Amino acid sequence: MASAVVARTAVGVLGTYVVLPFAHLWRMGRKSGSFTFSFAHSGMFSGFMLHMLRACSCRLILPVVLPGNAISLFLFMSPMPTFIQIWKKGSVQQYSPAPYLATLVNCMVWVLYGVPWVTSDSTLVVTINGLGTAIELAYITFFLFFCSDRKKRVQMLAVLAVELALIAILSSLVLTVVHTPKQRSKVVGIICILFNIMMYAAPLSVMKLVITTKSVEYMPFFLSFASFANGLCWTVYALLRFDPFILIPNGIGSFFGLAQLILYATYYKSTKEQAAVKRAKGDLSLSEVVVNGGDHLKRVADGNDSYDHVQVP
Repeated sequence: MASAVVARTAVGVLGTYVVLPFAHLWRMGRKSGSFTFSFAHSGMFSGFMLHMLRACSCRLILPVVLPGNAISLFLFMSPMPTFIQIWKKGSVQQYSPAPYLATLVNCMVWVLYGVPWVTSDSTLVVTINGLGTAIELAYITFFLFFCSDRKKRVQMLAVLAVELALIAILSSLVLTVVHTPKQRSKVVGIICILFNIMMYAAPLSVMKLVITTKSVEYMPFFLSFASFANGLCWTVYALLRFDPFILIPNGIGSFFGLAQLILYATYYKSTKEQAAVKRAKGDLSLSEVVVNGGDHLKRVADGNDSYDHVQVP
């Protein structure tokens, strides 16, 4: 049964995208009296090949981009544990808002790139980046709410205002000064490449730390894998769409993600060995009780040398 379905599908594809176009070219060659003219001088053969590739790629775009959107959503949701910790402690502590501000402007630029007045048939680009914009705005609002440092709040609001103004000015200029969609997609696409490469290059400092310490403790495997898979899916999507503005940054991003996975495989064993040595020395299970009057101060090895104060009756 399955083989029959595959056979019918293959026959349909061959008939639609091979037999009929070649029959058309044959008729054109007969009319012109020269098959050389039909294939070489008119450029119809190259046009036919491009048409066939585009037609076949349209069938593959959806199965490729849906996993890409799912992985992108996972990347957007990955800071959730950090914000749960901020909520529990009631403070942003030493966490930096820079990643969320950077991701926000990147998502907004890609939304602009995907709107119909700039690039046609890019609904999937708009949806995932629109969702990413909403998520990053929620993170920034949450961060501002729990930030007790007035200076940091003012800096965040200033950067946010600059980003929103930048997108507003860029949108106005692109839609009023640049008149054709092809030119608009080119201008916005170049800006998207720059922002996307900067976002993908952010883990370079972590990779340097991994090489220096020979430990992958601060480079989560699933985040590295998701970065690689996300870049790979969008690279394939860009190849199917023949879109260089999506291809270039995501190709570089998949390369960075692969480099992280190679580092993880290289230093995973040494990380376990380091953890075992620390455990043997008592660094990971240190428990120290200091008696002072009627109070007990217990030092808990949670990585932050924090102290729980316990009142003894």
